[in-house]
Amino acid sequence: MRAASETAASSDDRATLLRDTLSGWLAPVVVSARGDGPLRGSAHLRRFGYLRLITQEAGPLRLTRNARMLARQSGDAVALVLPRAGTARLTQDGRAASLAPGELALIDLRAAFTYEQAEGARVLIYRVPAHALNVPQTAVRSVTGRAVPAAEGVAALLAPLLLSLDEPAAPIPDAAGDGLGGVVTEFVAALVHELTEDEESRGAGRDELVRAVRAYIERNLHDPDLAPERIAAEHRISVRYLHRLFEAEGVTVSRLIQQSRVERCAQELERRERVGRSIAAVALRWGFRSPAHFSRAFKAVYGHSPRQWRARQSEGDIP
Repeated sequence: MRAASETAASSDDRATLLRDTLSGWLAPVVVSARGDGPLRGSAHLRRFGYLRLITQEAGPLRLTRNARMLARQSGDAVALVLPRAGTARLTQDGRAASLAPGELALIDLRAAFTYEQAEGARVLIYRVPAHALNVPQTAVRSVTGRAVPAAEGVAALLAPLLLSLDEPAAPIPDAAGDGLGGVVTEFVAALVHELTEDEESRGAGRDELVRAVRAYIERNLHDPDLAPERIAAEHRISVRYLHRLFEAEGVTVSRLIQQSRVERCAQELERRERVGRSIAAVALRWGFRSPAHFSRAFKAVYGHSPRQWRARQSEGDIP
């Protein structure tokens, strides 16, 4: 692990150095004292690969990230805040959360926020590059500004690891530090997924959401690009949550799409007035990319090829 840096305690330079330190290590922010007192405190940096751990001890302090700073530098990262002592408060995306030891919160550094720290607080701030998380920004933004108890779920596994990294028993080699950074990143991504699913469950009733998804599929069967990823994006949910919704339905989303397409094709093929339309044209009309794929899918559902189905249906041999 690379050597850590710590702010000096010079009475003349402390405020400026603390401002520069936090803006350099975290993201461009306005650092100010809360109340009438001077800005004072210290920050310590440890690196675990691309993961940064900022241990911050300060008097009443406020960090603000505004639109002007976002325009200057995007801050392509996500931060995880974990108080060890004292309290903190975070406001972002229209939500506000008060944090105490045993709780954590996510900050999207690509968006405006305000963070406040009480007198005597000691807070761990982990900074993770957003691209390393491989999580859509919409998912991150849906769970910011929330206090997450570290007593259950993914947070119960993540918090002890974060606390232990603040007090390593021995120097950590660079290679091991890189690995630890990756482990923390995977946990943070898992936490975002977990919190996103909680939000999705609260934001819309399961039955209502299933009905909406089914209706969307029916309206878009003709589109060959209809797929779970597109359906999830349209309904502002994760693909993982979409699949969980349909576990209870006894069918996968992809199977539902294919089965619905086959049924629409069968209905069209049995209409006498459509007899002039070729089987390939019917398949393409309902989203199948090739006649061969359509033929296999059709036979799997009805036990007959599309040609046999049309011929027997016209003869009245198939019920």
